[in-house]
Amino acid sequence: MKIMSKLAIDGGKKVFETPANLPSWPPVYEDTADEIREIYLSHAWSFYGKKEVEFNNEFAKFTGAKSCAMMANGTVTLEVAMQALGIGPGDEVIVPAYTWIATGEAVVVVGATPVIVDIEPDTFCMDPAKIEEAITPKTKAIIPVHLYGSMTDMDKIMAIAKKHNLFVIEDCAHAHGGEWNGKHVGTIGDVGSFSFQQSKTVASGEGGACITNDEALGEKMGRISHIGYQYAAKQGQASTPPPVGLICHNYRITEFQALILLSQLRYLRRDTEQRAAGAEFLRERLNAIDGITVQKPGRCATLQGYYMLGVRVDSDRLKDGITRADFVKALVAEEAYVGSGWGNLMYHQKLWSVPESMYRVCSCEVADRLANKELITVPLQWLMCSREDLTKLGDAFEKVAAEYIR
Repeated sequence: MKIMSKLAIDGGKKVFETPANLPSWPPVYEDTADEIREIYLSHAWSFYGKKEVEFNNEFAKFTGAKSCAMMANGTVTLEVAMQALGIGPGDEVIVPAYTWIATGEAVVVVGATPVIVDIEPDTFCMDPAKIEEAITPKTKAIIPVHLYGSMTDMDKIMAIAKKHNLFVIEDCAHAHGGEWNGKHVGTIGDVGSFSFQQSKTVASGEGGACITNDEALGEKMGRISHIGYQYAAKQGQASTPPPVGLICHNYRITEFQALILLSQLRYLRRDTEQRAAGAEFLRERLNAIDGITVQKPGRCATLQGYYMLGVRVDSDRLKDGITRADFVKALVAEEAYVGSGWGNLMYHQKLWSVPESMYRVCSCEVADRLANKELITVPLQWLMCSREDLTKLGDAFEKVAAEYIR
């Protein structure tokens, strides 16, 4: 049944007369604040500190990986993964057309060429059907991105990679806690790259990590990010040098960040399950609205991790003169706070500064329509709200759809 009432943006009564109880983000814990003070007073703030080593061990255990290397952010993790795999000048790396700029720019930083392919219309993730036509003798790797509230089809990706002898680096910046056929994301390909930036599901302001089941590769990534030191070394006590030719960087993280991440890791499974349940409740509600479809979870997701929930409004069904931006503004006026993602394809985003000669676009039609005309993003805090608030959020979508969709 359509909710027929005047939109708040036109002076009508808001759906949310009382604001939704959205949790603050990132989460904070009093005991963690006390421990931060202890670290501060200890003078031991960095360089394979106790908390950093502990997080590496605990995150590897949580994900089922054999090794984990914490780093400064989720951009350098991609760079380090490629460098450790020997990807560089003359190589090509396949990336999706819709993702944050870091996925493609990291490829450029190591000297390789991003080759851009389209996404699936239902998961919004890289379309495996578009990959093989983009492969050339120069192709060295694929970087699938587990985007918002879905996962790239890893079964198909891994089959393609095996057939063509390619590396797979999973970009898991949005997918902490998610599992594909019981395996945690990031453990299916050669490397899993995670971001712990301020807005992420697990957040420390800035931070990142690479996980792998190849212990030699894990050792190499650790050395690259720690100016050549072996794992867990003390400053000034390098027992062995890095391999000749392995150019290393300083991408270290601090004890403060490691502690914050450990405090959140305690609740990641519980919170992932809560968000997944909230997403299913909202998905059922929104999919019942004519002209609205919700991003599908990964096809083999035994537990879907959520950074956001993607919602698609059919641009062909919008009334004359109405755009996706109008739809979002109307929802926000109802105090249903949503967004529109990055608002553009990766290589058209404002901060993308790579010359056209340094990347190649194979296909982008589905991604272009989604990014520029149809995508509405529901932040992860909504997925942790009460059913009452989620019902009202669905009411807000239905109310706006009744006015703006044919």
